[in-house]
Amino acid sequence: MESTVKKYQQRFRKIKEELERWDNVQSTFVSQFRNASSIINRLQVIKDSKNYGTLNGVDGLANVVLRKQMESLQTILISMNKTLEDFRSVVMFLERMHRDGKQVVKGSSSSKLTKKQLQQRVGIKPCLADCLDGLVILHEMHHAEFMLKSSLVSALPTLTLKPSSSDLAALQQLLVDQPNIPKEEVQFIFDIIFAEEIC
Repeated sequence: MESTVKKYQQRFRKIKEELERWDNVQSTFVSQFRNASSIINRLQVIKDSKNYGTLNGVDGLANVVLRKQMESLQTILISMNKTLEDFRSVVMFLERMHRDGKQVVKGSSSSKLTKKQLQQRVGIKPCLADCLDGLVILHEMHHAEFMLKSSLVSALPTLTLKPSSSDLAALQQLLVDQPNIPKEEVQFIFDIIFAEEIC
């Protein structure tokens, strides 16, 4: 049983690394979203010919400026979709860890482990149930957050047609907060898994 727990702890070390990668990707993603929001907020101003003053005499200037901004926005949206793929790879990794984690329990004994065996502790090490639950929770919360991020990216082109600064600000705050990933809950899972290292 103790050797199986150690296998799980090794998996959680790899997961910790992947979650650090998630945090780095998150910083990039928020920056991309801010850049896209800035362009979307400017579109109405750019479309209004009154804002060009004496430059109104330059034939087609408004169209050129608008086209350049739309090209920049398109480039950012492509980058955001690539960044989403980085999030997706972390989610897929967590899913694989969870699936493999279930196999570790099945392979640790010739007979199916009972609920009591799964909850059995060796000293202050986590029980197998803690390890399995931790894998499930981490995968579910990151999967839910990935789905939220995907839906926000798909909503951005719609906002270019009817821009709203308050909507963009609310979406940005949603991205920054990552409501599906409570940091204290993630930390609590790692505290349980590595309890003997903390003591």
